[in-house]
Amino acid sequence: MLGHLSFGVRDLNAAITFYDAALGPLGLIRVWTAPDAAGYGPPGGGDLLALKLRPQTSPPGPGFHLAFNAPTRAAVDAFHAAALLAGGRDNGAPDLRLHYGPSYYAAFVIAPEGWNLEAVCQATS
Repeated sequence: MLGHLSFGVRDLNAAITFYDAALGPLGLIRVWTAPDAAGYGPPGGGDLLALKLRPQTSPPGPGFHLAFNAPTRAAVDAFHAAALLAGGRDNGAPDLRLHYGPSYYAAFVIAPEGWNLEAVCQATS
């Protein structure tokens, strides 16, 4: 349905450091870098998330978040741990979210610039 999403960031180098760490456990890497932008997606593929240097940007308010599919529950755990180590804030530790479904395992973090991110695995184990 979507080609990609683009986030404005005030500090591109700090954002790259965070997203390199947080998205790696989900199998996503930086697929391109420019002086004022970077893109993340699967190895050998195009970008799903683009970061663009925008000094005046601010993330949207409550109600917005971006969920990344995780291949396993262990990948959700690793995303959460890596994101926190890279400067993110906990917004929901890895756990089953039964109100979303019987196998909905997710973790939530707030990126250093305020973007609300989720990693989710809906596999049964």
